[in-house]
Amino acid sequence: MASQDQTNVLSVLEANWQAEMEGFHTYTALSQDEADAHRRHVLRGLAMAEKHHADLWASRIKELGGTEPRYDGKPNGQVDSLAQRVGGADLALRRLEIDESRDIAKYGKQLETLGDQQSIAILREVIADETEHYRTLAGLIRSRGALPALPVEQAQAALDELVAAREKGQPHAAGWVGDAIYGINDGLGSIFGIVSGVSGATLGNSHFVLIAGMAGMIASALSMGSGAYLAAKSEREIYEAEYAREREAVNENEAEAREILTLSYQIRGIPEDDAKRFVEHLARDRQQLIKALAKERLDTTEEALRKPLVSAVSGALSTAAGAFIPIVPFFFMNGIPAVIVAAVISLAAHFAVGAAKSLITIRSWWSSGFEMTWIGAVEGVVTYLIGIGLGKIGGGS
Repeated sequence: MASQDQTNVLSVLEANWQAEMEGFHTYTALSQDEADAHRRHVLRGLAMAEKHHADLWASRIKELGGTEPRYDGKPNGQVDSLAQRVGGADLALRRLEIDESRDIAKYGKQLETLGDQQSIAILREVIADETEHYRTLAGLIRSRGALPALPVEQAQAALDELVAAREKGQPHAAGWVGDAIYGINDGLGSIFGIVSGVSGATLGNSHFVLIAGMAGMIASALSMGSGAYLAAKSEREIYEAEYAREREAVNENEAEAREILTLSYQIRGIPEDDAKRFVEHLARDRQQLIKALAKERLDTTEEALRKPLVSAVSGALSTAAGAFIPIVPFFFMNGIPAVIVAAVISLAAHFAVGAAKSLITIRSWWSSGFEMTWIGAVEGVVTYLIGIGLGKIGGGS
């Protein structure tokens, strides 16, 4: 292992050791404050498991030539923090349950990046244990009865952090990326067809190809931009109209609105009593109840809607960029050589755009790229032959 790689691995392992030791002290402190014998026994078991994980990391650190790690956390782990003391022991366990899921996500990412096989073997063991800890905590909390509720702000913060950890390092496309890829694809395909057809009709006369290509590029860009803008604006207007209808329905007959939402959740598989309790909780905030009804009706939220101006700009610019590619050779060349070069760079661009689509799909980049390439090739050949035919008809008349 290279010196820099070993340094990086040691840094990660030492951080893992600190986290496991903090977990050991946290569970130990909680077990000492727990009055119920069964729960106390379970918490002690979790503490010893965390200590075992820390020992595994410490051993590997020594094997790699690192110094013995020293715990720099608090004697009682997280228990003495204000966030853990507010809400009592059950709420503390809820937060630890969330922490266990974060640890699973963190260790899962390390499997891909650590690069040390013996450390990876330890990771697999630790992940299996942490998954069991998550289940154990869930059972321990629920054995007490009703689940304690996290404050809304803390629940949202926990959700945001978990989602960020899950998506870190994964390709994730913003809404405008889809518009951009679709725009490049549309501009490239349509103008490649125009260039091929005009080239076939004029034997690659650059003057006519450039006129047709530039005009098509401008028209395609404006069409795509306006279309994307109107589509995004329509989505938003429809949502706003539906939201207004649901607000009016709740104001006029809240009981009926709650019943509709309860039945919707039951259809999705939630037991009737749980669905009723959930809707009762939502109904404490009328705005939340309205949002939930609107989401059920449209299967979306305001946050998920595209921004019209962003969609318009990304769609127009990407379409123009894609459309410009097939006509570039005709600025410098003429005749059949220009046609051949245009075909080559256009097919290469088709492959690149197809590969880029893997950002927003689950297909492999090479499969998506190859599909776009052969479709573009067929389109180019067909339009070129049609252009030849039209050229002969025009020449004959």
